[in-house]
Amino acid sequence: MERTTPYDAIGGEATVAALSDRFYALMDSTPQFKQLRALHPQDLQGARDKLFMFLSGWLGGPDLFVQQFGHPRLRARHMPFAIGTQERDQWVACMLLTMEEVGIEEGMRERLLQSFFKTADFMRNKAG
Repeated sequence: MERTTPYDAIGGEATVAALSDRFYALMDSTPQFKQLRALHPQDLQGARDKLFMFLSGWLGGPDLFVQQFGHPRLRARHMPFAIGTQERDQWVACMLLTMEEVGIEEGMRERLLQSFFKTADFMRNKAG
């Protein structure tokens, strides 16, 4: 029996690209995400590309990030940025809005949201 990955279930490369593009568009244009936006460079293309590559592998598709950069080492890569509960919550809220807008089915959206929250929470490196 072949097992479907989240990558396949949500629509593969096209949907992962849409998630990455929409996430950064929302973060860049929505006032409620301003603290999160402030952690990023003016030009978001590099971050957008890395999110796409990371999500591809994280969701069970081609492991593009690992192929280009090696192990994600997420916590270490995020250590230079002050990430507390506010930044975590903004990231998660932005991703939830993104998944809704891109049309991720509700059950899958809830499943992914739990995983996204755990990952975002692990990135916290400052109190509060």
